[in-house]
Amino acid sequence: MAARERKFAEEVKNHLTQDLIPFWEGMADRENGGYYGYMGYGLEVDKEYEKGCILNSRILWFFSNAYLMLGEGRLLEDAGHAYRFLKERCMDRQYGGVYWSVAYDGSLKDDAKHTYSQAFAIYALSSYYDASGDGEALALARELQLLVEEKCKDAQGYLEAFNRQFEPEENEKLSENGVMAERTMNTLLHVLEAYTELYRVSPDERTGKALRSLLDTFADKVYNRRLGRQEVFFDKDWNMLIDLYSYGHDIETSWLVDRALCVLQDAAYKERLLPITTELARNIYDRAYVGHSVLNEAECGVADATRVWWVQAEAVVGFLNAWQKLPEEMEWLFGAEDIWEFIKGHLIDRRDGSEWYWAVDAQGKPLEKPIVEPWKCPYHNGRMCMEVMRRMDCDT
Repeated sequence: MAARERKFAEEVKNHLTQDLIPFWEGMADRENGGYYGYMGYGLEVDKEYEKGCILNSRILWFFSNAYLMLGEGRLLEDAGHAYRFLKERCMDRQYGGVYWSVAYDGSLKDDAKHTYSQAFAIYALSSYYDASGDGEALALARELQLLVEEKCKDAQGYLEAFNRQFEPEENEKLSENGVMAERTMNTLLHVLEAYTELYRVSPDERTGKALRSLLDTFADKVYNRRLGRQEVFFDKDWNMLIDLYSYGHDIETSWLVDRALCVLQDAAYKERLLPITTELARNIYDRAYVGHSVLNEAECGVADATRVWWVQAEAVVGFLNAWQKLPEEMEWLFGAEDIWEFIKGHLIDRRDGSEWYWAVDAQGKPLEKPIVEPWKCPYHNGRMCMEVMRRMDCDT
């Protein structure tokens, strides 16, 4: 490994071990279980804020993979703390599935069932099974997968929003930009991600078939060949609802689909999808990589120059992934390193007791948004660190 690449990997590893892991360990609720659901911009923790089930699934995923990466026993204990809360408080033993949120004490808060929530629980439980060897976690992941396949699909693919009894509702939770979508690229991506992890730790024919179907949908329904991007929001018949270019999701998709192809090991799907993922990454590099960072999105051709934390984290991984596919094209590696420098200088909050800012504006000024809330967690930035370490062959 060249000296500059070694420096990159070591800096990221130090950030994971010295900053991110201690911060999220400090968010553990030892009285009521799980992890606290809110820290404001002023670094005040609201111990009675609701606990998002997606947040706690993502924290379970984070600590499970940190243990797999670093081998430190306390990290498996941190994951176990999240696992028990997810299993005992976030899962509905009467109707099945994972709730949207619970109150700070674990009592039910929002009993909506969303495909997105189920996907992240499958993702986390699969990783926890890999880390712990606990067969119950794998059984719960498979139980949720069966539920998604039976309750959350129609003839054209995955639907998203349901009440507690899995009766369809309007998709308010995953719709944005003034539209009400029945299907979203975002939810589809995370079902793919979840099934990839489940197939990795315990391959079976049903999951493999579902993965192939998801890849077909990305290629045939979501990917806009003319524009070289994914569409974001759809009606039930896969008609696009808005001219929206989600830069962060496109670069994230570019490597998550490649991960699915690697795990699936189907030559025909590799031949079909790899050109798409390469084009997605190339277009983000050419269209959205501006000022040492990646823009947020563009609606009707108007770019949003906000630099959002998760978009930068996913761009680092997406650019590294592209470099590994095309190692002679060094601009990918330089781009990943450049965005890491931006992250260090603008997004990592250097105040004691903090983590990353949610976002900075076009001038690099932090937006006064929460440090932790139901969507702000160690999933993107923690995963970025572990992916850099893994891909750069960092000595752990």
